Amino acid sequence: MPRLRRLASLAATAVGALLPHAALAAPKEAWEAPTLTITRYDEDWSDLENAEKRDHHWTGPFKYIPLSDDAWLSTGIELRARSESYDDNLWGSADAPDDGYVWLRALPYADLHVGKLRAFVQPILATSIGVAPAPGPVDSTGVDLLQGFAEAELGPVTLRAGRQMLSLGTERLVGTRYGPNVPLAFDGLRANVSVGSARVSLLALRPVQPGTRSFDDRTSSQKALWGAYAAMPELDLYYLGYRNDAALWGTRSGGETRHSLGARWHAVRGDWHWNVEGVYQFGTFDGGTISAWTVGTEVGRAFPDLPLSPDVTFRANMVSGDHDPNNATLGTFNALFPKGKYFGELSPVGPYNIVNVHPALGMQLAPTVSAGIAAAAYWRQSRSDGIYDIPGNLIRAAGGSRARFIGTEVEATIAWQATAEMELSMSVSAFTPGAFIRDTGSARTIHMLGLESNFRF
Repeated sequence: MPRLRRLASLAATAVGALLPHAALAAPKEAWEAPTLTITRYDEDWSDLENAEKRDHHWTGPFKYIPLSDDAWLSTGIELRARSESYDDNLWGSADAPDDGYVWLRALPYADLHVGKLRAFVQPILATSIGVAPAPGPVDSTGVDLLQGFAEAELGPVTLRAGRQMLSLGTERLVGTRYGPNVPLAFDGLRANVSVGSARVSLLALRPVQPGTRSFDDRTSSQKALWGAYAAMPELDLYYLGYRNDAALWGTRSGGETRHSLGARWHAVRGDWHWNVEGVYQFGTFDGGTISAWTVGTEVGRAFPDLPLSPDVTFRANMVSGDHDPNNATLGTFNALFPKGKYFGELSPVGPYNIVNVHPALGMQLAPTVSAGIAAAAYWRQSRSDGIYDIPGNLIRAAGGSRARFIGTEVEATIAWQATAEMELSMSVSAFTPGAFIRDTGSARTIHMLGLESNFRF
């Protein structure tokens, strides 16, 4: 705890020193560039074919390199350093409850366009310092291929084959795992079909299993993902199929085939914004059946005319758990491949067997400085099931506890967009255990600190 307090004090002092100058940090040149994305391949730099536009910013010559009349190359890189520190991780029951480490990664890429054909390549260099008891594949992967695919545009259909990251909707079920040091990629086929204002993605993929050494990432032989995701202006509809030949839920293991039917309604109307999503899952596991579900809601309102332009958001989530481990029906929802930062910057619990309410306040302290304050409370949806981390690993079994309340978490964040390419951010959070945690083992308050610098162009 003293070490974490010292780190938080130093971080707060550094941010405080920066804030008076933050309003002066806006780029001097007005340059309308595409929004930088996590996957990078969705960025469209083709308008820089005009040499005069390329001269508007120092990155222009890197983002559009003409090769011939119908061929051009775009390049870029991400350099990220992230530090995470924990006191009493997993309420004191982790293998290394007091842990602090640094993640380092570099993600360069090259995007070649030749007429209607395209080749995208993005290697990764990822390492870690101080991970205890030992770094895993999401901490360090050495040098490897993160993305590499070929693409062909055939009228309204775009075909893509190879290794690629995926971001579907708000990443409740399929995300990039961008928060941890090694993002998630898939090997296989994707077809994007444009139908009016809708885009339908057809998927047949397997996740990539990273290794801790260089050039040892492999296509998973146990897991597969397939389906169709239709994204429309305010409505998403999707079916996702999933198979895991070595699934583990509680004390049961076996083959799992799961089908997810989902719908998402999202919109911005004036100062109001909302995002509501529901999913039902069915299938088979270990010779039995699956029946699981989730409903997630988010409603917010911005107040742009008030000081600091506050945005108030309220989120509520319900995710099913297993109601009887002794029968043949599994009721625990499977979030498949969810985003890494599911309930905030740092949180020990994931979207399985949980009820969650989560109010948050966002503020604009200066033109390039944003901040947020959030609180969350968590309960078990089923008393017969335990709680899980974000990847879906059981971290506390149900035991003999009948308590539902898991605990409360508070989090404060601040981010400074120092330049168009460089962002500095910090998060401080604490998770106070509730009755269920106290009933089932160690029950200390978790203190968490995250510091990050990210340079991207």
